[in-house]
Amino acid sequence: MRHDALVLTAAVLAAGVIVAGPVLSTDSAALPAEEVQGNISFVSGGVGEDEAAALKRAAARYPLQMQFVQKAWPRDEFLADVKVRIRDRSKTVLLDTVSQGPFLLAKLPAGTYQLEAEHEGVVKRQTVVIRAGRQERAVFVWAPSHETSSMLNDPVARNN
Repeated sequence: MRHDALVLTAAVLAAGVIVAGPVLSTDSAALPAEEVQGNISFVSGGVGEDEAAALKRAAARYPLQMQFVQKAWPRDEFLADVKVRIRDRSKTVLLDTVSQGPFLLAKLPAGTYQLEAEHEGVVKRQTVVIRAGRQERAVFVWAPSHETSSMLNDPVARNN
């Protein structure tokens, strides 16, 4: 009887692995590949619902989460192709890359960092303090583009 229970338990566990396997591989397939620059591992992307959802799930493994947004009407827009630089306290550039989507996740050791994000020549800066076991989120928001700005100020354009 005990042998039958062990066989049944093993069968149930194996079935769980077989069923969960495709789910896990689908999630990792939607997640962009992690890159490494110096000692910093990072991933960026979030274009499309599947990739954005995969990045949100992966965010817990990264101490720093960056998000890039431009004000727009009727709702704000996510940005890609944002030039990103992360400097340490001594102003040494640790990461210099271009985001592949509106999210960038980075594995940084505890410390103080200067974040710099540039979109269409406009540079935004924030300072973050990364603490062991905690996450920090930095959201960079740009003013509306000229085209969006005129729509925001024109009630007739907004209603069309």
